[in-house]
Amino acid sequence: MTVSRRCLVILLAGLCAAGLAQAQAWPAKPIRMIVPLAAGSAVDNAARIVAEKMGRNLGQSIVIENQPGAAGLIGAGNVAKAAPDGYTLGGFNDSIMTMVPNMTPKMPWDILKDFEPVSLVATVEWGLVVNAEAPEKTAADLIATAKKEPGKLNYGSGGNGSPQHIAMALFASQAGLNMKHVPYKGATQAAMGVAGKEVDAAFQGIATVNPLVKAGKLRLIGVTTPKRMPQFPDVPTVSESGMPGFEFNSWFTIMAPAGTPKDIVHRLSAEVQKALADPEVREKLLANGLTPRGTTPEELGTATRGQLAKYGALIKANNITAE
Repeated sequence: MTVSRRCLVILLAGLCAAGLAQAQAWPAKPIRMIVPLAAGSAVDNAARIVAEKMGRNLGQSIVIENQPGAAGLIGAGNVAKAAPDGYTLGGFNDSIMTMVPNMTPKMPWDILKDFEPVSLVATVEWGLVVNAEAPEKTAADLIATAKKEPGKLNYGSGGNGSPQHIAMALFASQAGLNMKHVPYKGATQAAMGVAGKEVDAAFQGIATVNPLVKAGKLRLIGVTTPKRMPQFPDVPTVSESGMPGFEFNSWFTIMAPAGTPKDIVHRLSAEVQKALADPEVREKLLANGLTPRGTTPEELGTATRGQLAKYGALIKANNITAE
């Protein structure tokens, strides 16, 4: 072996050893998780439940940093631009990952190229809510009211292109309804808009509206799961009360900047699954209308590509725009 080749081998071995040492030493300081959504939203609630347990298991805290606005584009962009060292993560929903990219002509980042998938942590189950004093008791009632007075009813969402917007736009399109869209700055604000009678209805992650339902401010008139939820046995599915086959949920995922070492990515994925195996964590998630999942990075990558294509087709077929 020549001297130059021997030096190259030694250099490569040194780099590999340094990378391994870095992964073994990680985490040596607190980890930041940017959630590009409002505090109190379904994903924010889920992130706090899971991150608290992961932090305890890792021996370093995971600090949630809410960066709402621009349908998640800014917060997600800050994750994409962060150093790929395992100390900045993103807590995303599938609107940020697969809905907004299908409605934004000039995306500032690429969900498939600028991020490393870590895990689909949980699915957020959804429901249809109205003000607690509204006359509607089921989705069928809301459809009847909207058809009786076309254009009169309005609905709130967390912003143009948000999952709340997509869910109601699909619902209205499939039911043949004319309803006005009122975008808010976040899902939490939209839920408060229904509670305050500023808007008539909204589709929301149950984790977001559950406190308002329990407080008697909102009425949950339908869930978008295939079957009734054990937590709400008296609430019919939207499918069984006026919209056969209508289902909707959203994701809470963890993503990392592209280039984050694979060892760290897989360690994070394993820590997600470890946290989700804890009975207390599972109970908290389920009580808030969240279904624990826990996938490998590869499984999330495959799901993201599939969801991106699925929502692209749905958005185009139903003429849903971000305006």
